[in-house]
Amino acid sequence: MNRRTFNQKFSKGLVSFAFFETFITQDLFGQKIKPITLHWVKELDSMCRDLKTKQLSQVLWQQKVEELLQKISLEDLLKWIDFERLARQMKYPDLGVTTGRVRFPRLAGVPAHTVFTKKVFGMTKGRAIIPHGHNNMSSAHLILKGSFEVKHYDKVQENTREMIIKPSIHQISKAGAATSISDEKDNVHWYKALSDKAYTFDIIMFNLNPAYSKPYDVSNIDPLAGKNIGKGLLQVPKLTVQQALKKYGKDAHH
Repeated sequence: MNRRTFNQKFSKGLVSFAFFETFITQDLFGQKIKPITLHWVKELDSMCRDLKTKQLSQVLWQQKVEELLQKISLEDLLKWIDFERLARQMKYPDLGVTTGRVRFPRLAGVPAHTVFTKKVFGMTKGRAIIPHGHNNMSSAHLILKGSFEVKHYDKVQENTREMIIKPSIHQISKAGAATSISDEKDNVHWYKALSDKAYTFDIIMFNLNPAYSKPYDVSNIDPLAGKNIGKGLLQVPKLTVQQALKKYGKDAHH
């Protein structure tokens, strides 16, 4: 191949690549999507598949998914999930939170069906993701906008009426921060909005143990009524959804 032929083919290749890159970096609404965002989405899906097939332990998945969530540019992620459209459609309840289902753009290289469920949770100041624990699931939570008081607890044991927990995280978190839960670590969480509006992007994995009686289970608890039983442990009663929303869904000062 002579130099002229090589240069012609090379130039055509550049044009083709440029066209391809332009194609894959546009979402359905014409917004720019960076190739690094596509790589991030594929890495997230792969990581969740490894959790599902037990190639990753739940605790290691928590570590890795929190690191991954905190790597992505929030500006890019907000475009990717079409956050502005989701936020406009949200109707904020007086108690608790509202949610919106996230759909990734249909682009080359993006999994058509992710193994994880993805949602945005939104709330106004003083409202909360009420304190609750989980069974047979793992999830990760990235703050998209606003700020929260964030509390997590390890679940030591439970029965139908109460749970024994141990505080593990208590922090004020802003956009870009992430936490996670699993059956093994930081299982119980409680998010209270401190800003006028606040949002999280959640990655949720259900039915990690098919032998469990349900695909997943959630138990609302009453940590403020907890009894200190020593060694940093609290014995707390369980609540119905209605009871939990009444007590924790809205701060009494708002």
